[in-house]
Amino acid sequence: MNLTPTQLAQAAARIGIAEPNPLQQKVWNSTARRLVVLSPTGTGKTLAFAGALLRRLDAPGAGVQAVVLAPSRELAIQINEVLRRFAPDYRTAAFYGNHAMATEVGSLGGGSGPDIVVATPGRLLDHLKRHTMEAATVHTLVIDEYDKCLELGFHDEMSRIVKRLQRLRQVILTSATAAAELPDFIDMSGAETIDFCASAGASRIHTARVASPDRDKLDTLEQVLLSLNPGERVIVFVNHRESAERVFDRLRRDGFAAGLYHGGLEQDERERSVICLDNDTTPILVATDLAGRGLDIEAVGSVVHYHMPPTPQTWTHRNGRTARIDAHGKVYIITGPEESLPDHVTWDHDFHPSPRTDRPERALRATFHINAGRKEKVSRGDIMGFLAKDGGIDPQAIGKIDLRDHAAYVAVDRSAIPAMSALQQPRIKNKRVKITRLKK
Repeated sequence: MNLTPTQLAQAAARIGIAEPNPLQQKVWNSTARRLVVLSPTGTGKTLAFAGALLRRLDAPGAGVQAVVLAPSRELAIQINEVLRRFAPDYRTAAFYGNHAMATEVGSLGGGSGPDIVVATPGRLLDHLKRHTMEAATVHTLVIDEYDKCLELGFHDEMSRIVKRLQRLRQVILTSATAAAELPDFIDMSGAETIDFCASAGASRIHTARVASPDRDKLDTLEQVLLSLNPGERVIVFVNHRESAERVFDRLRRDGFAAGLYHGGLEQDERERSVICLDNDTTPILVATDLAGRGLDIEAVGSVVHYHMPPTPQTWTHRNGRTARIDAHGKVYIITGPEESLPDHVTWDHDFHPSPRTDRPERALRATFHINAGRKEKVSRGDIMGFLAKDGGIDPQAIGKIDLRDHAAYVAVDRSAIPAMSALQQPRIKNKRVKITRLKK
């Protein structure tokens, strides 16, 4: 279709992006067949490479034309959602581990298969080896967070994928930091590099050191959280799963609306934690560095380093969860007695939270699960209409509706909880569904 930058800007406006930022404008205007995009998290890289990808696509229905590789399932899902909204004329699909292979194979069959596939490397290679996906039609490859893909050990899988993609016309590599070297399995000679790492983000982040009088920093953490604006979204980073569980348990015990995110949780548990952060059910997320990349959560107001970030890259990626796009954000570094700060950790000022005995604010919303989604032909409009008409719920009390393949998650104000709980196996689009409240 060869969309122009002007047409891409019009498409972005339809999904609420009033004007593309400088990174997106530069990427969309590039004519390079080999492109390296370097920019901190939260600067709109996904929309940037999505636009560059769309500029090269042929008309829909010509088979899988573009493949986007991502290092994590969460990131693959989020990229797929952006592409689905940004390019509604094209069919997209997300393939990743712990996702039903039969569902993915089914989506590839017939004449209505995807034009764009977003996948983790291992799952895409599996499809190529099984010949369930045709590689001959793929002409565009994006490797998002390519340095993270290499760091996580996907070198061999990606190398074998590239060998099977014999008709590539365009390759885009992205990263939030400049990796030491580009992947050796793909020819990037003569590539154009668009580097926004030095100019983006840092000036919009206000960083404070918070001294804890005790080695156990939990009391100080709670004082920091109480000092934030009610309902402000915040991610608390720790270095180990066991620490994440311990901090989470303490916050929940003391009444904070907190969620948990680490690699030891099941995939659906992690997804639900992200959903409940993004819809304000649990505006505090306690997380390991698994959340340092690949989570596109809007309006995270603060990042708290409960433990010191072990590397400069960790420091950068944690902080990149806030001050996204053009927003401002706050970063707090909690230090214990005699704890020294590594050279890569810098701060603007010291912060002294006043001792408070306030009870934490209750969560503004609750999240309900509906066991039907896109594959059952249920849309957000269907859910909104059902809840307002049959459920008698004020539309103003209905928050974000997150739609998945076989499920939907609906956030509602606390005032609507009784009405939602009273809905016993209702019908949406003539399908009987079950609505249950998530335990958060």
